Amino acid sequence: MITPYFLENFWGEKNNGFDVLYHNMKHGQISSKELTDFIRERSTIEEVYARSMTKLAKSAGNFSQLGTFAPVWDVFKSSTEKLASCHMELVRKLQELIKEVQKYVEEQAKAHKKTKEEVASTLEAVQNIQTISQALQKSKEIYNAKTVEQERLRKEGATQRDVDKAGVKAKKATETYKSYVEKYATAKSEFEQKMAETAQKFQDIEESHILHMKEIIQSYSQSVDETHIQIGELHNEFVRNIENTSVESLIQKLAESKGTGKERPGPIEFEECNAAIATEGAKPRKRKPFGIPGRRKDKDTDSTESTEVEAANTANGAPPGYYGAIDIQNANVPQVDAEGFCIRPEVNENDAKENSFYSSSDSEDEDEPRKFHVEIKPVQPNNSTHQNRATIDELKASIGNIILSPSTSGQMRRNQSSDELAKTRVPTSYELTNNDLLSLDPFSPTLAAGSSLSVSSSTVSVPNRPTTPLTAGALVPPPRPSSRPKLATGKLTGINEIVRPFSPPKTSNASPPPSAPLARAESSSSLSSNASLSAGNTPTVGTSRGPSPVTLASQDALPIAVAFTESVNAYFKGADPTKCIVKITGDMTLSFPMGIIKVFTTNPSPAVLTFKLKNTSRLEQILPNQQLLYSDPSQSDSNSKDFWFNMQALTSYLRKASDQNPSASYYNVDILKYQVLSDGIHSTPLNLAVYWKCTPSTTDLRVDYRYNPDSMASPGPLTNVQILVPVDGGVTNMQSLPNSIWNSEQNKCLWKLSDISEKSENEGAGSLRAKFELSNGPSNPSTMAVQFMNDGSTLSGVDMELQGAGYRLSLSKKRFATGRYMADC
Repeated sequence: MITPYFLENFWGEKNNGFDVLYHNMKHGQISSKELTDFIRERSTIEEVYARSMTKLAKSAGNFSQLGTFAPVWDVFKSSTEKLASCHMELVRKLQELIKEVQKYVEEQAKAHKKTKEEVASTLEAVQNIQTISQALQKSKEIYNAKTVEQERLRKEGATQRDVDKAGVKAKKATETYKSYVEKYATAKSEFEQKMAETAQKFQDIEESHILHMKEIIQSYSQSVDETHIQIGELHNEFVRNIENTSVESLIQKLAESKGTGKERPGPIEFEECNAAIATEGAKPRKRKPFGIPGRRKDKDTDSTESTEVEAANTANGAPPGYYGAIDIQNANVPQVDAEGFCIRPEVNENDAKENSFYSSSDSEDEDEPRKFHVEIKPVQPNNSTHQNRATIDELKASIGNIILSPSTSGQMRRNQSSDELAKTRVPTSYELTNNDLLSLDPFSPTLAAGSSLSVSSSTVSVPNRPTTPLTAGALVPPPRPSSRPKLATGKLTGINEIVRPFSPPKTSNASPPPSAPLARAESSSSLSSNASLSAGNTPTVGTSRGPSPVTLASQDALPIAVAFTESVNAYFKGADPTKCIVKITGDMTLSFPMGIIKVFTTNPSPAVLTFKLKNTSRLEQILPNQQLLYSDPSQSDSNSKDFWFNMQALTSYLRKASDQNPSASYYNVDILKYQVLSDGIHSTPLNLAVYWKCTPSTTDLRVDYRYNPDSMASPGPLTNVQILVPVDGGVTNMQSLPNSIWNSEQNKCLWKLSDISEKSENEGAGSLRAKFELSNGPSNPSTMAVQFMNDGSTLSGVDMELQGAGYRLSLSKKRFATGRYMADC
């Protein structure tokens, strides 16, 4: 039985023991997941090592098989393959162990959820005694003050009426103080009972958790130990195999496999030369590289048959009688015509190939002129592409079967891998002749377009392969038309006849302003010159209001502030609401006063900062700061999510921020980021539609907008509204309603509008119109950029609620602004 440490050590003045024990239980689940990640990483390392060993074994098999040392590589290969197999077996065991740990994590989450429900009454008891303790302390202070006041009035000789009045107050304070003492006694008794049971429950959970974790570690250690034993046995086997492979056995194996014979050369005796025989049999002859079969010599008519037989029998240095006697009478001697040319016999092609031969002992004089009979066959007509295709396929097949020997640079090295060996088999130089097909083959897989083949010291260029035309799927879309259909030039209201998706009711017949010369652009525009608005420029929350940092004490509820900042990105296409693309992102930031750092550093166990993120059903994705926050998905519902801080990491972060900027009063900490679920155009605070009418001499532009309060959780005005439209075509004059600013250097028109809200004219709906006179028209319709912001509301409606005691929310600030907010026609 383990000593009940939790029961004895988690009480304290502020009664924060329950909070510490509960979050310690949640940390157990985090430890389980981290152990899973550790085992998974070890498995990955073992798998990579096993694959490397397998690759090394293949390399050993590709090493040189020449020499007496060659058989030793087989020992290396076999041992390395077995080593790789051992590590792969360890990978398999670790994967099975990971499955067990993941199953335990799921069971642990269910157990924690059940425990949370069971200890809910203890949490209420903790909160009750904390509340009563604070009320008791205040009532005691009031009691003491009233009693001292009554005694002071008596000593100073005040009127009886004042003394009686002070007595009534003192008596009331006394009764209140006594009642809180009684309440505290009741709450204390209930708290001690509940806390004792809960502390033991938490200890039992931790004991079970640690035992299970130790079992997992034991399985892990056993798997690794078994692998090490197998590796040791493999090493001993390798040592034995090397010892058994003696020097004598290697030399003997080479002698048996590569030996050239055991018979030594016999003696040779001196033989005297017989000059008569040598002179009679001598005949000058010249060796030819090859002879043409079937061709006869004109000068051989004077030779005797016996001389031809002798010359044939002694050809190539063969001993007499090696070829046997040749029957000249029955020999297949080709017939010749009157001019001495060979007459081809009527035989089929296969027989001709089998019966023909080439003689290398032709004694014909090189100085004699040669005559060749050439037969040219006419080209057969071909009306089908199928035969031509077959010819090309045959050519490719023939070329593919040609084996070229690599040059000396392609010799194998001992330390080459199998991949490198595959590369060295590709020939790097070739001997080209006039009939070399490789130099002309467009199908050769070894030749790339523009490559060259080396011949001795010169270079022969290979024709480039023709480029492949683009397929239909790779066609580039046509460019955007330079202008819209040419419409008749009209006044500023020339595009009013277009149906508006959200046109405001006409309240006046205002006429366009008179034409005026163009003015230079004002430098106060906050829109970028390339008509792109960055979400990174969204304002963030700075110093928040709250109590002075120097007045914070450890017993006070510590103040913090929160800020939600969101960025809305939208793209409107024409007047079709279904083509609107929207993306909304947000950031949550907490602000801590400077004095809180001293409270955290002086308190070894500060209260855990816990909060609930509300209205999360409207969020598509949540990315918390994993260095500071913990969360448990199993404890959250569909519309909220619980988070609590790693207090040690938070204290370290704030201390570091204080060291970098010691004069700051508050420090902001990025807590989490999120993406909001969007519903197309319904999620945009300002709906837009833009229309262009382009002619060679003028361009009419109209922008319709409408305020959309339904997109905001708490509707508020859109401030700092600016609309920027680039217009090309050489603008020489501009008229606009309302007035806008023209930048002649950037060719852009800028509207700056007042706040837009439901209280605006036409409930926030309106139109912007402009007419541009051109010198080089028509204009190309461009993309319009819009900027605005809102303080006091968000688009998501997400909110934060503090949980537990020890902290209070001094300020909650919300705002959103535009990121990339654009519209096209």
